[in-house]
Amino acid sequence: MEKTLIRIHPVSDPEAVYFLQVSWEKDVSSGFGIILTDGERAWTGTVSEAEISREAADMEMNREKYVEELKKALILGEESAGKYNFTVSVDEENAQCHFSYERNLRDGSFRLGSLKLQKVPCPADVVRELIGYCLDCLGGLQVKNEHLQKENERLFCDLSDVEKRLEKCVEAKEELEGDLYNRFVLVLNEKKMKIRNLQKLLNEAKESAVDTHCARDSIATTQMATEKENDYDGSTEEESENLIQSSLPSAPERRDSLLGSPDVIGTAPRRKRRQRTVNSAGTEAKIATYETEMLAKENCQLPNGRTKNTTCTPVPFSILPRDVKFTLLMFCS
Repeated sequence: MEKTLIRIHPVSDPEAVYFLQVSWEKDVSSGFGIILTDGERAWTGTVSEAEISREAADMEMNREKYVEELKKALILGEESAGKYNFTVSVDEENAQCHFSYERNLRDGSFRLGSLKLQKVPCPADVVRELIGYCLDCLGGLQVKNEHLQKENERLFCDLSDVEKRLEKCVEAKEELEGDLYNRFVLVLNEKKMKIRNLQKLLNEAKESAVDTHCARDSIATTQMATEKENDYDGSTEEESENLIQSSLPSAPERRDSLLGSPDVIGTAPRRKRRQRTVNSAGTEAKIATYETEMLAKENCQLPNGRTKNTTCTPVPFSILPRDVKFTLLMFCS
């Protein structure tokens, strides 16, 4: 059986002190017993489960909520002081006591319940029982307090051990951080060196690529200039050939002129590469001198020593073929 003891002050006599003991088997909702005493007199009574249900129905309140209100009023005691009012009315003739309890509201109060208590013939036994209950509760509280003290000491020792371990962990952490930082510095320096070398190689590669590009541009420019010069030479030669062909006489006349011109001795072999014909003033003078000498030789000697009385007709230089011109130019130079 569970019991609880509280101290109450009746509304009718606030200076008076009463002690109220409530006891129950399983739960307050299944019924409970009450013992009320002022130290000199004592009264006792019971509240059944049916009475609890009837009071809840009269108040039109849910039974579970009503039971919770009873627990707050009769069991919590000091914790619910000021929220509940108690009334004690003693009838000396009938040796009864009327006990009621109410819930305070803002605008008033409503009654939770009331019952008639019967007077106990020997109040000393009730007081003795209450004192024994108080001593039992005190002993239980002391045991609980000792247990809590031991638990507190154990927790304090554990806390000291944890603090020492924490200090060691902090020291180990600092050492590990220092070691890792030193290693990180070494790795970082190596990476920086590698990055510098890679940047240097990259710059050299860029410079080499720029030089190669410039060289390719210069080669392309040179090739284009050479191609333009060759095209210019080809066009000049074609124009010269066209002019020569236009100025040359017909085939019979050219054959007669070539037959009538003196023979050229010691001509140089043709060059494979085409050369541009430069008509300078000195070359023209040499050609004119050569033509004069050829005109002076009017009497051509025959193989038997006789002189040929025929006159050799000079051929103009402009109508000569290109290879003959080239031979004459080489001879004159």
